[in-house]
Amino acid sequence: MLSQETAPPEHRKARGRPRGWADNTAQNTIKSLDRAMEVFEFISATQGKRLGVIAEEMGQSPATVYRILVTLEGRGLVEFDEEQQLWHIGPRAFVIGARFLRRTSLVERARPILRRLMEETGETANLGIESDASVLFVSQVETHASIRAFFPPGTLSPMHASGIGKALLAQMDARRVARIVCKSGLEAFTGHSITDPAQLATDLNAIRERGYSVDNEEKTLGMRCIAAPVFDMHGEAAAGISVSGPTSRIGTDAVEHLSRPVIDAARELTYAIGGEAR
Repeated sequence: MLSQETAPPEHRKARGRPRGWADNTAQNTIKSLDRAMEVFEFISATQGKRLGVIAEEMGQSPATVYRILVTLEGRGLVEFDEEQQLWHIGPRAFVIGARFLRRTSLVERARPILRRLMEETGETANLGIESDASVLFVSQVETHASIRAFFPPGTLSPMHASGIGKALLAQMDARRVARIVCKSGLEAFTGHSITDPAQLATDLNAIRERGYSVDNEEKTLGMRCIAAPVFDMHGEAAAGISVSGPTSRIGTDAVEHLSRPVIDAARELTYAIGGEAR
């Protein structure tokens, strides 16, 4: 058998990093690139900021931030509003994000299921995953009604005040839930928000029992959401499906009725990605 060193190029195994490099994050990090990515992530999370504000809030010099922004602008990752003197996330960021979504079949397989769910319930159907202790919305099919919920792909929402977030939390062990709560906190967005860990634990137990969660105006007054978890091949919650709409259409008496198609849609997507429903 040929060794890796003596084998001809066509027999050598492709490597993902140079041979002999120590796995030392500090040693291998390009600091200027890391700083640029910090600025890019800041812009994406805080749409529409002036240069001075960005520099001040990030604790960087305006000159350094400006050079980074101009570089990112050249790649289309950020763009500058000349009239208002504001920096925004650029269109190229969406293109790159869309390529990430195509890496998995989850979003692709969810689209027809979300569409059927929207048509059956008459409300906006959403798909979200857990990302860094938040819910990341990755797909949505909007209702045709004039008043509707809107969570464009890329929107982040706190897990404790989200239907999908609570559906996912309910499938996690207590230690993982505690870590997420410690990291993100239990912020009060409305008078209905859950701000007490014990109350959250009680709610999560109820969600596990009935198979679906309810965001009862916990993030936005006048909006209600019903969600159920999607499981992967390991039986772990990989995503959540929900319907969202105004409380004028989704009254408390309609929650149980609407939960059935949501649970069915989540189960259908679970099987579509080769998962195993609990």
